[in-house]
Amino acid sequence: MTVTSTFTSAPVGLTTGTEAAYSPPPAPVLLTSLPTEAGADVHIYRDTDGSLSSDCTGCGEYAWTLVTTKQFAQEHAATCLRPPRQLAA
Repeated sequence: MTVTSTFTSAPVGLTTGTEAAYSPPPAPVLLTSLPTEAGADVHIYRDTDGSLSSDCTGCGEYAWTLVTTKQFAQEHAATCLRPPRQLAA
């Protein structure tokens, strides 16, 4: 049995003239980084909608809500005991 696909698509980033060109949203802005006791960092970002988010380079926790505050990130930095994760090669 032979299967033939009839699906075709333009490469990402190219348009056929009828679609609007894709523009990625602006990246969040890094506000500050807080060290953990194990040597990792909790990064706090201001997102494009004005909210805050944070991520931990130790345990990998990512937090985002409309009520995420710097205090939340400070509490996480004070309690996270995971060392920094190795970056993929």
